[in-house]
Amino acid sequence: MSFGSADILMQQAVKDRVFPGGALLVSKQGRLQFFKTYGVTNNNSGRPLSPETVFDLASLTKPLATTLAIMRLVQQRRLALSDSLGALLPSFAATTKSAITLEQLLNHTSGMPDHREYFKQLRLLPTAARIDALQAFLVNEALINPIGQKTVYSDLGFMVLGWIIEARSEMRLDRFVSAEIYQPLGLRGLFFIDLHGPTVPEQQERLFAATEECPWRKRVLEGMVHDDNAYAMGGVAGHAGLFGTAADVHALVQELLASVSGWVHQGIFQPEVVQRFLALPMDDRRPLGFDRPALENSSSGSYFSKRTVGHLGFTGTSFWVDLERAIIVVLLTNRVHPSRNNEGIKTFRPELHDAVMKNI
Repeated sequence: MSFGSADILMQQAVKDRVFPGGALLVSKQGRLQFFKTYGVTNNNSGRPLSPETVFDLASLTKPLATTLAIMRLVQQRRLALSDSLGALLPSFAATTKSAITLEQLLNHTSGMPDHREYFKQLRLLPTAARIDALQAFLVNEALINPIGQKTVYSDLGFMVLGWIIEARSEMRLDRFVSAEIYQPLGLRGLFFIDLHGPTVPEQQERLFAATEECPWRKRVLEGMVHDDNAYAMGGVAGHAGLFGTAADVHALVQELLASVSGWVHQGIFQPEVVQRFLALPMDDRRPLGFDRPALENSSSGSYFSKRTVGHLGFTGTSFWVDLERAIIVVLLTNRVHPSRNNEGIKTFRPELHDAVMKNI
């Protein structure tokens, strides 16, 4: 199958500095159709990007780590989607957020704000004090909407979900998803980087795609989480912090697709639970922990079916899964290198996805 037009678009995007480097991977019905890398990992070094290059996945952390951890805990009956925040975390019991359910955190209808620059205060504190301080910020943060009434994409809601996972599993988020999901699936190319822990030799040997020349960290970020709040939290957070290769992102998403398509799968995820999380509400709300194409001007273009789920990451990453036709498109780039002000990917993404879908 020829992907000539998509290939040309990727090459041109590098030339036009939409991103320094990228990886495009496409599969249909469980079979790889296209996988190629482009450009460089770092403008300064000029090192070519390869299939083994690790990207900062940014908000792909939400569906591919935090949401899947919640799935596992639901399967293990340690959580239920109807559980309230006040019951799950006693710190919230006496707050206006007590009645927020796990489901509302997952589909971004909790009423919590989208983003807060907590890092500006957290970075002034000793490392050991930061998590407690963050949790206090989240407990005291005021709602901006009534619970359950409006969809507002919220990093804060997923910070809370990370806290819930750690409280219920009695394990740190990165350790839980590694032990419960990534290791059993043999996915060595998906991991968090603990900024305050010992250096992991396996991670040290990895080749990373550089992200931003950070104005307050005074360095080009490479193998260090780009998200400011996740960095201040030590690199492990519910909303950001996951790193990964295109092949392992695809393998993980493929496992989810296999479980709901009746194909051979590893049994990590129960089909009925995955179906519940990926169900697309009739009112255009988000599925649980995932996103869906916008009704107009979607980054996924015009050709994915209405039964499509996926997610975007701020650093220039994305994946889309057409559940109806069993098509997966993974696009990983480092468009924020050297600056987050480079927004050419907004117009590039739909054009590329249309080219891919036309080829299929």
